[in-house]
Amino acid sequence: MISANNVTYRVGKKALFEDVNIKFTEGNCYGLIGANGAGKSTFLKILSGALDTTNGDIAITPGQRLSVLEQDHFKYDGYPVMDTVIMGNERLYQIMKEKDAIYAKEDFSDEDGIRASELEAEFAEMDGWDAESNAAMLLNGLGIDTGLHYSMMSDLNGNEKVKVLLAKALFGNPDILLLDEPTNHLDLDAIAWLEEFLINFENTVIVVSHDRYFLNKVCTHTADIDYGKIQLYAGNYDFWYESSQLIIKQRKEANKKKEEQIKELQEFISRFSANASKSKQATSRKRALEKIELDDIKPSSRKYPYIDFRPEREIGNEVLTVEGISKSINGEKILDNVSFIVGHDDKIAFVGGNELAKTTLFKILMGELEPDEGTYKWGVTTSQAYFPKDNTAEFDNDYTISDWLMGYSPVKDITYVRGFLGRMLFAGDDGVKKVKVLSGGEKVRCLLSKMMISGANCLIFDEPTNHLDMEAITALNEGMMKFKGVELFSCHDHQVVQTTANRIIEILPNGTIIDKITTYDEYLESDEMARKRTVYTSTATEEED
Repeated sequence: MISANNVTYRVGKKALFEDVNIKFTEGNCYGLIGANGAGKSTFLKILSGALDTTNGDIAITPGQRLSVLEQDHFKYDGYPVMDTVIMGNERLYQIMKEKDAIYAKEDFSDEDGIRASELEAEFAEMDGWDAESNAAMLLNGLGIDTGLHYSMMSDLNGNEKVKVLLAKALFGNPDILLLDEPTNHLDLDAIAWLEEFLINFENTVIVVSHDRYFLNKVCTHTADIDYGKIQLYAGNYDFWYESSQLIIKQRKEANKKKEEQIKELQEFISRFSANASKSKQATSRKRALEKIELDDIKPSSRKYPYIDFRPEREIGNEVLTVEGISKSINGEKILDNVSFIVGHDDKIAFVGGNELAKTTLFKILMGELEPDEGTYKWGVTTSQAYFPKDNTAEFDNDYTISDWLMGYSPVKDITYVRGFLGRMLFAGDDGVKKVKVLSGGEKVRCLLSKMMISGANCLIFDEPTNHLDMEAITALNEGMMKFKGVELFSCHDHQVVQTTANRIIEILPNGTIIDKITTYDEYLESDEMARKRTVYTSTATEEED
C-alpha cells in the first residue's frame, strides 16, 4: 500500500495540492485524472519520491518495491536493451553484476566463493534464472522484435525506446507501479497487450492516461484531481464521469430547492414582520432562514474546446481512387501495390504497427511525397485538410497565432479568425502569442482550428490525439463523429477509432493491406487477425528456407 497523508505541495505561493489524504491499496488499479495543469504528473513524482512535499508525507508498506515509468528516453543509451529491462529490479541487476565481477576474477579467493554463494542464493530466491526470459516476454508483448533484445538502446528509435522503458517498469512484479502516460507512442496492438497485462496484475497500479478506453479497461478506481484536492471514486473512467455529473446535478437541485425555500421565507418575513399577530412566526422563519446554507459548487477546472468541422461543399460520388501505390524508404518497401476506392460516406481508420507506412501514404495523398509506382486521384468535388503527425515546419516562423490562422482563413477578418481560436480555448491575449513558442497541445489545437476554418469535405488526420488532454480528445472525438464528410485517419486512441470509423484498412508489415467495412472492435474480433499472423509466420519460414 502507498498513501498520501496531509500532503501539501506549493510552487511559490500557489498550492498545487493542499491537505491531500488518499490510500492506494493492493489489487487495485487507480486512474489519476484531471485537467492539464492539475498536477497529475507532479503527484506521481511526489508518490515516487522524486519531489518532496511542502507538508505531509508519503508512506509505503515496508519491504514493498516501487517501480516508475521513466520519461528520459536517452538515459540508458549506453546499455543493452536486455540489461535496461532487468534494471527495473535494481537489486536483482546489482546481484547479477556483482556475480559476474566475482567470477571474472583471476585470483578467486575463499571470501569470493562465500560471497558468490550468498549472491547465488539471493539470485535464485528473486527468480534470477528466469530474468532474461521474463524480460523477453515483456519486450515481445510490447512489439520489440527478438532480434533487438541484445542491441544497444542507442540503436533503437524513439517508439522502441518508449516500449523498452515500459518493459523496465513492468519487470520483476513490482508491488507498486506508477505509470505516467504509458500508452503514448504505443501502437494499438501494444496497447491491447498492456491492457491485458494490467488487468491480470495483482499489485497496486496508479496510472495517468488520456486514453479513455484504456482507463475504462484497466481501472478499478478513479482518483480525480480538481482544485488541489483528490476525490476517490470506486469504478473506471465512465463510472467517474457519470457519478461526478450526478453529484453536481444533485447539488444543483438541492440548491434550487433551498433557494425556493429562502425566497418563500424572505417573502413571509417581509410581509408579516411588522404584523403583531404574526411576529412570532416571522421571527421563527428568520431563525430558519439563518440555518439554510447553499452548497458551494465550484466549477470544474476542466475546459472543453468546441470542435466542429463543417464542409462548405457537399461531396460527390467520386472521392478518391488509389491504384497500385508502392513506396520504399531507405531501401525497405513499406507500401506494396496498395489500391482502394473511397466512397462519399467513408470514415476510414488506417491501423497496423508500421507508423511510417501510414504517414507515408497520407503524405502521398496530400502531394507531399511521390510514390515509386501507382497513382491516386481526388474527385473534382473534394477539398482536403491535413493534420500531419510532425508539425515542426508548420510552426517554424515568427507569426502570432492570429496572423498564422489568418493566412489560412478564406475570410480575412480578425474577428472571424478569433472566433475559431476561441473555440479552441485561445482567449484574449493568447492571439498575440508566437506560434513557435506554443506547447505541443497548443500547436495541435491550432492545427484543428486550421482544419475547421478550411471548410474541407475530406479530412486526413495522422495521430491527432498526441499531446491533447482528455477534454480536447473528447471534443475531437465528437467533432469527428459529427463530420458530414470523408475522413482518413490513424489514431492510437481506441475509442476514437471505434466510435468514428466505419471502415478499417490495416497496412501489414509487408506493405500490403487488409480492407474491411466494419467497426474496429468487430475487426479485432474477426478471423482476419489470426489469418494475417499465420500468413506472416509461413512467409517468414519460406524466406528462411
